[in-house]
Amino acid sequence: MESSFILSIIYLLFAIAGAVFPTLANIDFMVQYGPSFDIQKFIQLANINPAAQSLSRDLIVGAGAMTVWIIVESIRLRMKHLWVILLGTFLVSFAFAAPLFLFLRERRLIELDNTVS
Repeated sequence: MESSFILSIIYLLFAIAGAVFPTLANIDFMVQYGPSFDIQKFIQLANINPAAQSLSRDLIVGAGAMTVWIIVESIRLRMKHLWVILLGTFLVSFAFAAPLFLFLRERRLIELDNTVS
């Protein structure tokens, strides 16, 4: 197998993990704090101590920078389905959307490489 194909599969596996693990944590949150997803309580708990604040702020800054790059890179490579990535960031998790973008990007690079060859 070609290394680009293997890399794309690795990214896809990270995307799956990025969907499953945060979803399980969100389900646990709803079990503990009520059947609806209380966003105010979620944010409060995400900032409850300095360690949680550090992780929350790290995610906000990192995800913000990566989202700008994802948009720019998608346009540059004329990638399809950018809306899936952006929607996935908010409806599933950034841990899902970023590796999914990398998977789709790698597939696009393979496609572009095959058209040049």
